[in-house]
Amino acid sequence: MGRNRSIQDKGLKFLRTKKVVTQAEMASHLHCSPRTVQRRFAHWQAINSYNQNGSCYTLPDIAKFDANGLWRYRGTFFSRFGNLPETFVGLVANSQAGLSAPEAGELLGVRSGSFLWSLREHPDLVREKHQGRYVYFCSAPTLCDSQRRQRSLMQKAARLPTDSQAVAILVEKIKHPDLSSVALSKRLRKQKLFVEPETIENLFVRHGLAGKKTPPSA
Repeated sequence: MGRNRSIQDKGLKFLRTKKVVTQAEMASHLHCSPRTVQRRFAHWQAINSYNQNGSCYTLPDIAKFDANGLWRYRGTFFSRFGNLPETFVGLVANSQAGLSAPEAGELLGVRSGSFLWSLREHPDLVREKHQGRYVYFCSAPTLCDSQRRQRSLMQKAARLPTDSQAVAILVEKIKHPDLSSVALSKRLRKQKLFVEPETIENLFVRHGLAGKKTPPSA
């Protein structure tokens, strides 16, 4: 009993000093088998990382989770939700407008393509294409509807034209620098390009052209 207590104290002290350890590091420090370390981690309710193949461990009271329930320490990432799929599902449920793959990748600090494909039919998620990009919403009907509305508002506010549309817009702007976004939209329709005035304005804002006259080409 005394020896077990000593080993436990030694292990906890090691973990609190390093903050994050691997199973192999703990086994070497305690001179015990990986199986024994697994039991210790379970007893301490240690949590494992969602990156680095889940090989790193810390204690719940060591992790300083942010508002999204995430904590990063020296390149090792932890989540109060659990592993990577569980974390993504939790983040989607807590989001206002769902999450796209790039948004998830930026938030999680990992390549989203490595795990999102396996979640395409997850019962807690709804996967839909918005503006050519998949967005994941919570499957709870009320929340899903709210997230869809917010996503639509976001996209309307930040909608940008395609590359080919952008070229056509800038060409028309150079030819007719005094035209408003509404007038440019009407001219583009004659070319079978249907671009809303707000989208044209977003393009100008993005490139610092809002409120400026585009100089004619030399």
